[in-house]
Amino acid sequence: MGIVRTDDSRKIEIEEFRRMLVTCAALHGKKDEEESMGRRRLTAGAENDDALDKLVCVTSGVSFLGLAIVNQLLLRGYSVRIVVNNEEDIEKLREMELSGEMRGTNSRIGAVMAKLTDAESLTEAFSGCYGVFHTAAFIDPAGLSGYSKSMSEIEVKATETVTRACATAPSVRYCVLTSSLLACVWQNNSLGNVSRVINHDCWSDESVCIEKKLWLALGKLKAEKAAWRVAEETGLKLVTLCPGLIAGPEFFRRNSTSTIAYLKGAQEMYANGSLASADVDRVAEAHVCVFEAMNKTASGRYICFDQVIACEDDVAKLARETEMQINTIAENVYSNSPTRFTLSNSKLSRLVSRTLRCNDEF
Repeated sequence: MGIVRTDDSRKIEIEEFRRMLVTCAALHGKKDEEESMGRRRLTAGAENDDALDKLVCVTSGVSFLGLAIVNQLLLRGYSVRIVVNNEEDIEKLREMELSGEMRGTNSRIGAVMAKLTDAESLTEAFSGCYGVFHTAAFIDPAGLSGYSKSMSEIEVKATETVTRACATAPSVRYCVLTSSLLACVWQNNSLGNVSRVINHDCWSDESVCIEKKLWLALGKLKAEKAAWRVAEETGLKLVTLCPGLIAGPEFFRRNSTSTIAYLKGAQEMYANGSLASADVDRVAEAHVCVFEAMNKTASGRYICFDQVIACEDDVAKLARETEMQINTIAENVYSNSPTRFTLSNSKLSRLVSRTLRCNDEF
């Protein structure tokens, strides 16, 4: 999810983007063939008339999560504009367009360059877009955890600028912000009124994040709160997704700095039952599902996770995937904290279930 990325990370993301385009081209070619035979079909089980011909924008659209969201949007028939922050990515995408690699998407994908701290360039980038998915996070490759304290402040500024640009752009009706489960789980346990169930109503405590030097948690927490302030001031329709550690095929290689930053504090999260992961494709599907329901019932915050890391096997698997020592993730895989939490994503589950029922009926 990075804006500041290493060269290796950038190359990986572009290659994944290329593979995604090839897959989409094959799928759309098959659908075009079926359409010519007069077959009625649904894309990925969720395409509808409202989705077709609508342009949406994805910030950092060639990142690990951004790519997955772009893929889901294309499969549902949307046109997608990707915001990138450097000329190199733009040139790579132009090369792919000239080589014909983007032909299979029927010109439904494009890219623009904009700085996420520049309101004017963002407003221009969002022009004509019906919705915006803000997925980007600042990563400092020189930082010990991959994410420094100063980066948390930059992220807050960027998120506030993006949401204000969404409110300013006349065409934008909806904004979906990627926050993090970290913005929910770091509560002040010394307070007697802390809920043992962590859900969409829970917020991390800034003082706890600062005391423990959890800069990614602090950045996500303050950025999400800034976005909600802007939404309240301007009337922008906003929802936020709070996913656990975003996992998936080769996730550590493709998203290593964000992963390391997320797992700072992993021992305590594991001990109190709040360490959870979420598959990148399911997180992307959740983003699009919530977006499509914003004109009906979707509102507020949604926690998103697939698995709670809760036993020795879970820890060992995560350690292998992240190339970390087991005791970095869990000091003692058999120990439990006196304060145990239960994570709840019931709000998102209900929304997804309703969506699936509607699609089946359709």
